[in-house]
Amino acid sequence: MRNIKIVSSAKYLPKKKVTAKQMDKMLGVEEGWSLKKTGVEYRHYVDDENSISMGTIVLKEALKKANLEFEQLDALVGTCGTPAQAIPCTASLLQEAMGMQESGVPCFDVNSTCLSFVTAVDMISYAMEAKRYTKVAFVASEVASVGLNFNQKESSALFGDGAVCIIFEYDTTKTSGIIASHMETYSSGAHDAQIRAGGSLRHPVAHKDVKDTDFLFDMNGPKIFKLASKVILPFCEKLFFGTQRKIQDMKLVIPHQASLLSLNLIRKKLNLSQQQYMIHVYNHGNQIAASIPIGIHDAIEMGKIKRGDEFMVLGTSAGFSIGAIIFKF
Repeated sequence: MRNIKIVSSAKYLPKKKVTAKQMDKMLGVEEGWSLKKTGVEYRHYVDDENSISMGTIVLKEALKKANLEFEQLDALVGTCGTPAQAIPCTASLLQEAMGMQESGVPCFDVNSTCLSFVTAVDMISYAMEAKRYTKVAFVASEVASVGLNFNQKESSALFGDGAVCIIFEYDTTKTSGIIASHMETYSSGAHDAQIRAGGSLRHPVAHKDVKDTDFLFDMNGPKIFKLASKVILPFCEKLFFGTQRKIQDMKLVIPHQASLLSLNLIRKKLNLSQQQYMIHVYNHGNQIAASIPIGIHDAIEMGKIKRGDEFMVLGTSAGFSIGAIIFKF
C-alpha cells in the first residue's frame, strides 16, 4: 500500500445556476428534454469567476482546513482537463494568484482530461511513498461551459463548471493509502471526445482552415459508452487482481459523472447497490476532471466514507482511457 492520506478538501460551485428548464430554452428543445437525456436537474456556470479564481478559493480553503501554509506544500499539482491557458501550466498561475510568486513551491500540471486528478494522484503517490514529497495539493478547476458546442445538444446539456482541491500527506501511521491502481488507453476512441484546435496541429494563427467549431468540444457519447461498456469488466478484474478484494467489497464507488442513464447502466454492469455508488451528476453536471474529486469531497462531507473505509474511484477520459484507484481512507 502506498501510504498517503487525505487531510482536507474543499469545493466551489459558481454562483450562476442553470436549471434543466433554462437549458431547454438555451438549446431550443421542448421542456423536459435535457433532464430526460442527461439526468442533470441543474449545473453551475461561471459568471464573474474563472478557473484561476475558483482554484484559488478551494486551495485557500483546503489549506486552512489542513492548518497548513502554502509554503509548507511540497508541490501544487494542477489536474484540470481544460487548462486556463496553453502556457504556462495552471498550477503556476494558481501560485501567482495566491501571492506566492517567490515561494519556490514546485507547480506543474498533469492532464489526462477527465482522468487528470486520478492520474496525478496515482503518479505522485509513488513520489510521496519515496518521501520525495510529503504534502501535496491537487487542484481541479474546470470551466466546461466556455467550450460547449450548443449545436450538440445532448453533450452541451450535460456539463457544468466547478473547482475542488484535495490535499494529501504521507501517512506515517501507515493506516491510509492506495491499495491498487490501474489505467488503460484505447486510442481507437481518441477522436470520440476532442477539441481539435488550439494546439500546433490547428493553431489559430498558423492554420488557415481552422473553423470556429474546431475550438469547441466535440463528443460522440454513444460510441464512448459502447467502448467503456466493452472494457470495464476486464479492466476491473486487472485492477483487483492480487488484492484479495472484489468491487462489491468497496464501501463506495465514485465514478466519473457521465449521463445519469450511463451511470446507472454501469452500476448494474458492476453489480453494485445504489448505496455503494456515488451519483452527483443531477446537481453538478459533468465537471470534467473535477467530477471525481468533488465526489470524494462530497462523500467525506456526507459521511458516506469514514476513516478505515475502502473506496474506489473509476472513470473514463478522452483518449480513450479508463482509470481507477482503490483507496483506504
